[in-house]
Amino acid sequence: MFRQHSRAFLLPIVATVSILAFSAQVALADDEEDGAGAVRFLGSVAVPGTTTNASGKMYVFDISWVDANTQLYYLADRSNAVVDVIDAKKGTFVRQIKGGFKGFTGSNDTSGPNGVAVAGHILFVTDAPSRVVTIDLNTDAILDTASTGGDTGLRADELAYDPADGLLLVVNNADSPPFASLIKVNKQTGKLTADTKACGTPPCRITFTDATNGAEQPVWDAGTGRFYLSIPELNGNGGSGPHGAVARINPNGTVEKLYQVDVCQPAGLTLGPHQNLLVGCSVIFDTAGLPWTPADPKTAAPIQVVMDAKTGNVLKMVAGVGGSDEVWFNEGDGRYYTASRNNPSGPVLGVIDAVSQALVQVVPTFNVAAVAGVHPAGTAHSVAVNPRNNHAFVPLPANNVFPNCLNGCIAVFGAPGESHDDD
Repeated sequence: MFRQHSRAFLLPIVATVSILAFSAQVALADDEEDGAGAVRFLGSVAVPGTTTNASGKMYVFDISWVDANTQLYYLADRSNAVVDVIDAKKGTFVRQIKGGFKGFTGSNDTSGPNGVAVAGHILFVTDAPSRVVTIDLNTDAILDTASTGGDTGLRADELAYDPADGLLLVVNNADSPPFASLIKVNKQTGKLTADTKACGTPPCRITFTDATNGAEQPVWDAGTGRFYLSIPELNGNGGSGPHGAVARINPNGTVEKLYQVDVCQPAGLTLGPHQNLLVGCSVIFDTAGLPWTPADPKTAAPIQVVMDAKTGNVLKMVAGVGGSDEVWFNEGDGRYYTASRNNPSGPVLGVIDAVSQALVQVVPTFNVAAVAGVHPAGTAHSVAVNPRNNHAFVPLPANNVFPNCLNGCIAVFGAPGESHDDD
């Protein structure tokens, strides 16, 4: 989800990380009242290196996903050119899925894997160049590949799946202008059917000619029967303009509405209760509505936005956390979780109550700055949550602050003692 123009202020952690467990396995304790506890760091799962990764360390990764049915967590791991799989119930490493992925090239725009999603036995993965892959999770074999037809070398990025119609919405955010492809999926075989023609009838392409800083996280809403897609900037300067939108997209490829979202640069997007969307704002603006920097004479005003998916009305601007990339709604505790790598006080996991639409807390995570000739930067910009035990999984770049993380890890957060898994 990284864009070339996105700001990345690698600020130090200003709160103490509470390390409650130092083993790679996250222990589950006795049941407590669901959703009532404060979220804390519970432990971390080490990510092993691969032979394609010269350093053996994970710094660069993208989207993650939890399949609630299997309680497995999937991470698009660019450094190792694999999809990492973690047992989200036990908090243990399971395996790495190879799919001929590009790996990290030195630029996120030409790297992969990027987006991941699961439907039944099929894993959907996006990659570079403009590549979409289906993988059989029973065997880890590639079922099919398709091209979205982007510019030379550029990646296919985020994706969302409509299980009713068997449609993938795949975003090419590095292309100028960015576009989304509606790709048909055979639900039994995983075969993909793509086409670069302008939308009328899928498979087809939707081009966002007014988008000047890419296109980001899509989500499918079965309630409205529509896709929604974050557009960071409309008719701006390519990275700090105040006007963005959420696009409402009919499965036939028609963009029905552009719901305006200001002073935000929408990136993350997730569907919560009551047909509400949480929009993860990627850029921090100040109290005057201008892009904020640490040298700004005005105060930072970080926000996330709650929007009615049916009308586009902004229901709440949740103050106190921002600079987010992936965001996730957890049905298990009724909370939104935000991977806020560029929060003004330092990178955090934001926790928002989806009913009251209020910020509950922020929990420190970790960013790593690039070292020229040694390793690229890595930021805590990805999150997914297991609704069966309310554990939030946040991948962290290689560091010596979090346990089991010298080569990179998946940090696990939750309320100590909380578990309601019924298996």
